[in-house]
Amino acid sequence: MFTLAQARHLMATLRPRVDELIRLRADLAELRADLAGPGVSPLGGRAEVKALEARLHAVIEDLHQVDVQVKGIAPVLLDFPGERDGRPVLWCWLEGDTDVGWYHRVECGFAGRRPV
Repeated sequence: MFTLAQARHLMATLRPRVDELIRLRADLAELRADLAGPGVSPLGGRAEVKALEARLHAVIEDLHQVDVQVKGIAPVLLDFPGERDGRPVLWCWLEGDTDVGWYHRVECGFAGRRPV
């Protein structure tokens, strides 16, 4: 369980890994599109697809190791389990956010997001 302050601090320390996840996602999408179309890519071939997939999964696993829930990668959506007013919540960070500034009750999901 994270307090809001802990979620914010952890997000700041994880930012380089999240930025890496975003780069890997973009490289993988471009490489797959190139290989499906013209069949060649400056990013490589099938071996590079597998290497990018492995690196992407490793970054996701790193996030899971610190109890961060990865809810999506396009866009990146991270949830930090916590509590607010005695109820279980998830502190939310969505790609493009400058900080962990949202939360939702666990049972409400993304549709229940509210600003902190």
